[in-house]
Formats: sequence, C-alpha cells, structure tokens
Amino acid sequence: MTSEPAVEVESLVKRFGDFTAVDDVSFTVQPGELFGFLGPNGAGKTTTISILCTLLKPSGGVARVAGHDVALEQAAVRSSIGLVFQEVTLDDYLTGAENLRFHAVLYGVPPSQVRDRTRPLLEMVGLADRADQQVRFYSGGMKRRLEIARGLLHAPRVLFLDEPTIGLDPQTRKHIWDYVDTLRGRESTTMFLTTHYMDEAERCDRIAIIDHGRIVAIDTPSALKASVGADTVTVSTGDDEAASRALSAGLGLQTDLTDDGVRFRVEDGEAFVPRLFDHLPTGVRSVNVRRPSLDDVFMEYTGHDLRDADAGTADQFRMNAMVRGFRRG
Repeated sequence: MTSEPAVEVESLVKRFGDFTAVDDVSFTVQPGELFGFLGPNGAGKTTTISILCTLLKPSGGVARVAGHDVALEQAAVRSSIGLVFQEVTLDDYLTGAENLRFHAVLYGVPPSQVRDRTRPLLEMVGLADRADQQVRFYSGGMKRRLEIARGLLHAPRVLFLDEPTIGLDPQTRKHIWDYVDTLRGRESTTMFLTTHYMDEAERCDRIAIIDHGRIVAIDTPSALKASVGADTVTVSTGDDEAASRALSAGLGLQTDLTDDGVRFRVEDGEAFVPRLFDHLPTGVRSVNVRRPSLDDVFMEYTGHDLRDADAGTADQFRMNAMVRGFRRG
C-alpha cells in the first residue's frame, strides 16, 4: 500500500459570490482509511466533496486525490475515484447488471474484466438475484446498494460517499452499512464519507467536524469524545427548579432544566452521584449518567446542536453548479 495520502487538502477555499462555502480547509486522508465529514446541511460537506471529485473548481488552495491535482489533472482524478451521490443517478430502464456494464464502458474497464468484477460486486451488495431486473422496480435501499457497487466497479483508489443513506429508513441504513463494512473487508479502497448522522460518524477511523465551512476538530471518534471529558448527569426530583438552585449554590454546578430533570456535566459522573443526595432538598426520583457522545463533541466545538437546516440560496446555487459539472464530465 502506497504511503502517499489518498486525499490531501491544503487551505481549500470555495466562494459563491460573497458567500464562502469552504473556508481555509486542510486535512489528509490515508490509504485504506474510512474518513468522515460530520456536519449539518449547508456546512460545506458536499461543496468540499464536489471539489475533490472535480465537479467544482476551488477558489483557492490545493487539493490532491490519489496524488493528482483536482484543478489541473481532472481526468486522472476521475479515473481514480468512485462517487455515490445523495441523489440517485442510475438509469431506471436498465437492469442492475446493465447499469454496471454501462459504467464499465464509461470508465474504460476492459470487456474481459467486466464480468469478473460485476458478479462479485452484485453478490457483495446482495443484488445478484435481481441483476436482470430493471432498476425502476428496486427499492430505495437496493438502488443505493447498486450505486455503491457501481462506484467500486472500476477499482477506484478512493470511493466518495456523499450522505449515502439520506432519506432511507433506519433498518435500510443499517443494511447499507453492513454492506459497506463487508466492502471494507474485501477491498482496499479508501472511503470518504459525508454525513450528519452521529451513528455513521462513529464508524469512521477519523472524523472532521465541519461547521460554517470550517473544520473545527479532527481526530478519531474516541479521541474527540475524550477531549470533551465530562460526563452528563441528569437527575429528576420532586422539585427540579429547587434542585437546580441547590446544586448551583452548594456545588457550584452550571445546570440546565430539561424535560427529564436537572442536567449538568462533571468529571467521573458515577463517582459524583453520592454527593447529590447531600445537597438536594427534595427526593430523588432517578439519576442518569451518560458518557460523552459525538453530540456532546459537536456542541463543545461549535456551541450549538447539530442542525438539519434546509439548504439556502447559496447551497442551491452550489448544487446547480455541481450538477452542471457532472453533466459536462
């Protein structure tokens, strides 16, 4: 396996008029890594992935994929990558196998190799028995699995997965990830994921948290959670407002009143629980201690919850530009 980074980004910038969608972003992805971009809609995830896939040109900075400059060596980049879009891009009136064969022609896969790669990939994503059925009869999950197989058909060095499970039900999402895990075991392909689902980010070797176009943290999920440090304790009492005042005055805690009770953060929450009973004026109904999660990490580094806002005008302009670039390619 080459020691050269699979993806290398230095001070990347993308502007749409006076709106900066990607703001001085730098990171590297190592060969064979599952690397995740975690952030809300409009944070710059899709814009970044579009630049890396040569669908958008950067306004500044440098990006290399498989050693090729995305602005200067577009053909070399495109031959080195696979891409699974948020939106389905299959031909509904072709069969599953025909969609793969058409993709093989576009990417110059030798005819002698098409069958040898098509059948194992269809089996890997559980579609071998539906290979000769038109895609218009596939479910949403089946289409997504076929797109993953298609993205791997030409043996790319990097597979980009842009919100691959968006719009799918939880059970189908789980099945998609079961197939991705299988692919990781059989293929040496580097995977670059964008997501706003915390459970998907947990699966990554490393994640970069991106918000308002800037990377605010980057590390393994476990290291990021450890950086938050404190546990979250929620205590429900007979009078939560009185309990909140007592904990603030007696223990100096910063508390929040929630539907579940009084919430605060402390180091080693389990060891702290016995101290609660000496400072609470009313009976304790329940106590819950939760270790840091990626939700806590996101709040710690951005100051707000992960939101799922609708795309604004600038994001729509970005998507239109991306689609135009794809059609030209």
